[in-house]
Amino acid sequence: MSAASAGETSIENPDERAIARLQALVRIPTVSRPASGPGPRTDPEPFARFAAELERLYPRVHAHLKREHVGARGLLYRWAGRASDAASRPTVLMAHADVVPATDEGWRHPPFAAERTGSGDDETVWGRGTIDDKGALVALLEAVDRLLAAGFTPEHDVLLSFGGDEEVAGDDARATAALLAERGVRPALVLDEGGAIVQDAFPGVTEPFALIGLTEKGITTLRLRVEQQGGHASSPPPFAATERLARAILRLNAAPSRARLDPTMRRMIRTLGARARQPLRFVFTRVDLFAPLLVRVLLRRGSEITALLRTTRAVTELRAGHAANALPEHAEATVNMRIAPWSSVDEAVGEVRRAIDYELVEIEVLQPSEPSPVSPAEGPAWDDLVAAIRETHPGLLVSPYVMMQASDSRFFTGISEHVYRFAPFRLSAEERACLHAKNERIRVRAFLEGVQTYEALLRRR
Repeated sequence: MSAASAGETSIENPDERAIARLQALVRIPTVSRPASGPGPRTDPEPFARFAAELERLYPRVHAHLKREHVGARGLLYRWAGRASDAASRPTVLMAHADVVPATDEGWRHPPFAAERTGSGDDETVWGRGTIDDKGALVALLEAVDRLLAAGFTPEHDVLLSFGGDEEVAGDDARATAALLAERGVRPALVLDEGGAIVQDAFPGVTEPFALIGLTEKGITTLRLRVEQQGGHASSPPPFAATERLARAILRLNAAPSRARLDPTMRRMIRTLGARARQPLRFVFTRVDLFAPLLVRVLLRRGSEITALLRTTRAVTELRAGHAANALPEHAEATVNMRIAPWSSVDEAVGEVRRAIDYELVEIEVLQPSEPSPVSPAEGPAWDDLVAAIRETHPGLLVSPYVMMQASDSRFFTGISEHVYRFAPFRLSAEERACLHAKNERIRVRAFLEGVQTYEALLRRR
């Protein structure tokens, strides 16, 4: 199937049309790159093509909703509600069009080919952005399109906020939140990517469950730098710049941040633990009593669970030297920190300085972003979201959690107390591991269930 034919809206079956639209949009390489530093910059052409393709694929949406461009590549749609105060407490549904870079190397199917394979429950669309986050963007537009075709109008305004730089800065979302604040908009619900429907992700619980992020970690980048006299590699000093930097990294790795259970984690453990097998159920439902023991046990359950308990640090980039036979005069490392909700940028940076304790290593703080406030796991917004999930997945266990990644929704916490992070897709552990990695993909059935969940949510707004 060609890119052109895949995107045609003349396909009669609505599910087939939805999948074809997803394929067409995944094929557009809307890769975002940092505005500074080494390497290429973001190419604006694919983003312009993506916006134009949205108009072609969704003519009904663009006929009924007002669209405006915000920031460099952001799009904001307004679906007017029927109530007299419809604009004052809207629902904001978010996604982003940009993706992280990908080459064909190591992929089973090329990352921007959007190939469709398998059948039945195993039928899958492959490609960069299928989960993060074009799958949600397309599912949202499909839900709106289907409700428009059915003659539905929401009670209050619905805003679709699609960022174009979530993977590097989130400036589009920041600009959108500022614009809404200027207009006096106070959303009753904000929903962005984050949790999903998962299974075998919590000790002792075998049934699937949905995780909704009430808060998300802060994100801050550190640059560790060592400047030192260079020279010929034939006569190295005891500690060259690279060795000093390596020593700092090893010290940092040997002193992880303190682990603890915050109120959101405790509620998650109680909620999920009520469905765990014994004797785990006894312990989990008494989390306040057994918290110290649980921290020690959960720290041995793998990286996903461990990341929920503490501020994490990851060395993601290393740079040094310019020749094989020359001592580098400059060595540099990038450290990506995800700051736990009970901590702060200042506290997390202070822990790093104390761990390294090496005056020859300069520590520079870049793009600091504090953890988000905690949204309530009760009230109309939460109840509508849970009800929409259970309409598609009857009886599904739903739990709050702390989102480990950063999303565009963090910029909306200043204008709404009800900001949640959940993408309504069933994702296996293997599929979750493909985010920002090779072989990203989404099962067709999971994608279509996501469309149904968004529809169910919109009918409640």
